Amino acid sequence: MPPSLDAVPRGRINPVSDQWWFCLKHMRVEPEKGCPNKDRMGPYASEVEASRALETASERNEVWQTQDEEWDD
Repeated sequence: MPPSLDAVPRGRINPVSDQWWFCLKHMRVEPEKGCPNKDRMGPYASEVEASRALETASERNEVWQTQDEEWDD
């Protein structure tokens, strides 16, 4: 299995994978190598999408709640 991160100058992390996660434990976006998946939401196709993970979940929950209410009527 190829490594998912490459070392780059100045100690920065260069993600090799195109997948990103939002860590619920640290409340931040992480590349493939990060906290255990049980503590994360994702994967997402971009770092920006991962940064909106909580907003996306909230929006989906609102839609599902409305659908549930309509179903119950």
